[in-house]
Amino acid sequence: MLEVVSRALYWLAEAGGLLLKLTACNVNWRQFQVSPSLKHIHVTCAIIERDGLVLAAQRSAVMSLPLKWEFPGGKIDPGESPEECLRRELVEEMGIHIHVGKSLPHSTHQYPTFAVTLHPFVCAIESGEIVLHEHAAVTWLSPDELHTLDWAEADVPVIESYLAEIGICCP
Repeated sequence: MLEVVSRALYWLAEAGGLLLKLTACNVNWRQFQVSPSLKHIHVTCAIIERDGLVLAAQRSAVMSLPLKWEFPGGKIDPGESPEECLRRELVEEMGIHIHVGKSLPHSTHQYPTFAVTLHPFVCAIESGEIVLHEHAAVTWLSPDELHTLDWAEADVPVIESYLAEIGICCP
């Protein structure tokens, strides 16, 4: 079975420029060749841990990708480091100050009208209480429950990288 999957991925890579790095747990990260005609944005995201749980945020009904779940974060401004962006975005979106910890592998996903590269970091809340300014809801989940939500497609490889990082094999 693995040989069949490997051959299929090889032919996909040859046909569409798809690059995949496989781990024993499943796909650890994915990177797509982005069409030059598409807008390509770079976004940070915070995998916020607290008491063994991880924060997930649900996009509002009026945002792109309505009501999908994501790790909170936002677009990196010109001249801004990913860490600075993440701190700024979490204050703006949720009213919290965070400690930005370890970075995880970047992940690029191509949606029909744009491409996004996520720059994920494992984080912790330093101060503040969550107040939602942009999202519809938040929830705290154990790492093994993360796959139960309807995630934005770009966040799925980030979940897989995070689970591999903490030693939980992907489903």
